[in-house]
Amino acid sequence: MSQSVLLSIARRSIEEVLQAENTIEHAQLLAEYPVLGEKMATQVNLYMGGELRGSARSDTPSRPLLDDIIRNAKIAAFQDENFPPLVTSEYLRTSVELILFSTDGPLRHRDTPILQEG
Repeated sequence: MSQSVLLSIARRSIEEVLQAENTIEHAQLLAEYPVLGEKMATQVNLYMGGELRGSARSDTPSRPLLDDIIRNAKIAAFQDENFPPLVTSEYLRTSVELILFSTDGPLRHRDTPILQEG
């Protein structure tokens, strides 16, 4: 499974809230990528203009990877106590960093904003 699939899940989780629409096909993703059903802790960080804009982390691997990514992406975007909830104009300029806490150590993946600054 590529990092783009994992980052796409995080982004789509945020979009579900912004668009008030459920779009993530859980059963299809789990069938296509069985590793998403394995318990793994994650952290999602959002950056805007190089500055942290939201963050959420699981301390223990208590949920399937798919559910943990979705949960942490939504918390980072809308429930981080250090920031107001993310709005669409900010989301478009936000990069998403996903950290997987695997048995081999942390694996980091980061994308680029949908709209570039400038």
